[in-house]
Amino acid sequence: MKKSLEVLQLYPPHDYTLHGAFLSRMQRDPQRPFILYGDKTWSWAGFHEAVGKAARMLVARGVKHGDRFGVIARNGDGHLLLLFALSRIGAIMVPVNPEFGVSEARYVLHHAGVAAVACSTDTLAVAREACKGLDPHPWFTLLDGAEESAPNLLDLIARAPRVALPEDVRAEDTCLIVYTSGTTGFPKGAMHSQANFVICGEGFVERVHLQPDERVMIVLPLFHINALFYSVAGTLAAGCSMVIVPRFSASTFWDLVVETRATEVNIIEAIGTILKNRPRGEFRPGHTLRKIYGVRQAVADTFRNEFGIPHLIGGFGMTEIPGVTCNPFDGPQKPGSMGPAGKHPAPSRPWAECRVVDEEGRDVGVNEVGELVVRTPIIMQGYYRDPEQTKAAFRDGWFLTGDLVRRDEDGYFFFVSRKKDIIRRRGENIAGAELDRVIGAHPGVHEAAAIPVPAELGEDEILAVVVAKPGQRLAAGDIAQWCRERLAPMKVPRYVLFVDELPHTPTHKIAKAALREDRTLVARAVDLEAKRAAKIANRR
Repeated sequence: MKKSLEVLQLYPPHDYTLHGAFLSRMQRDPQRPFILYGDKTWSWAGFHEAVGKAARMLVARGVKHGDRFGVIARNGDGHLLLLFALSRIGAIMVPVNPEFGVSEARYVLHHAGVAAVACSTDTLAVAREACKGLDPHPWFTLLDGAEESAPNLLDLIARAPRVALPEDVRAEDTCLIVYTSGTTGFPKGAMHSQANFVICGEGFVERVHLQPDERVMIVLPLFHINALFYSVAGTLAAGCSMVIVPRFSASTFWDLVVETRATEVNIIEAIGTILKNRPRGEFRPGHTLRKIYGVRQAVADTFRNEFGIPHLIGGFGMTEIPGVTCNPFDGPQKPGSMGPAGKHPAPSRPWAECRVVDEEGRDVGVNEVGELVVRTPIIMQGYYRDPEQTKAAFRDGWFLTGDLVRRDEDGYFFFVSRKKDIIRRRGENIAGAELDRVIGAHPGVHEAAAIPVPAELGEDEILAVVVAKPGQRLAAGDIAQWCRERLAPMKVPRYVLFVDELPHTPTHKIAKAALREDRTLVARAVDLEAKRAAKIANRR
């Protein structure tokens, strides 16, 4: 196994644009696989040719430097074709959760002011409705089909005219705007430069000691910072191959690993728990998986001893600051820890600095709880069109994570709780304020508060505490249906509890801290998943 710096040194220096980094890696062996997607394999050379044509197609259709291009579809090679083609001309990809409903997609696509949108056939209707009122109106392309007003992306690429491509694209140009939920209830678009993307990939080579002959399997969604800045950027930096899976499937996971000869995969806590609990008949002992990033303590023994995966790595990052801490690949790993501050393969290259501070910004002592604040070269360029939120995210040059942690005597960080009003469900950050606003808009609701409660698979479930208007008779199913019609499925509460009144602070804000401390809420609430399971059982 080569050292991480030796891996990077296999390739010529470049300018830290995505185009420059790709050319650097392609030169070593242009015909080796770059992307495996279904029955299709893109070589580095073949992908490079397609990206060039895609970039010319975009220019011919009027996409220019700084324009935003939305992508709302499940994982596929089209995401990567567009990411590299857009970055080649200095334009920006805006990946959107394909589970979003119209109102959620509308906010992101309107706020970003997209010039075009790439969809799959199952998201086209939502995207069209969401884009109504945008001026100029965006054009559409499909990644898995075609119609007159939304031609297939590969067909457009095949007909790309011979036009000149810009030569003034720079490493500091924005290439991605990734929207993340915030405590305001409205998503914020974290802007990242091309250099951020490429350097973060180099950091991921260090985190998992990624080698040029490896195959990175991507099961996390490509609207996520994890899949983009770790898996895709890591593949680019190491010059290896990636396997793109449309979406995670527990029943076929091990078959795919064996069929594709994947050696590394990134997961979230819920996936780890699901795989641990699946029937062992699905497991394939002859698999090639040797590294997993994202395995939590609760399932580590199963993955190491039953599944035979020797390297289980965990760390911490955010959409705004990817790749901050990491348990060392070949060093001491402390159970339950986020690890110490990470590093770049080159010892001379600076990486994240981390502090734990109190409310006044003063450093706290070893093993004392405080907010994690970070200063790192891989930091967002700011929130798109939101200077106030950008300013509020920093104090004296340090990014405020909103996460409460402690640091031990060896410099390892341990997560304690979330300071912000964020619910972490199925790998997604969900703003409690957004749910409060949506549920509170129900004509029969006086007031509502959504809070996180523990989930069986780890992370959180959503509990909605609701005060009905006088004289209104509401059921838990009414609240769920209201949310189902307006929000992505992951945001629909599992538990609903009706109360006579909510606790409030002296400034008349809902005292969510008091709700979170009440351990009786779940037992008193209606469990909608349990009710649904009971109905199914009764039908049988």
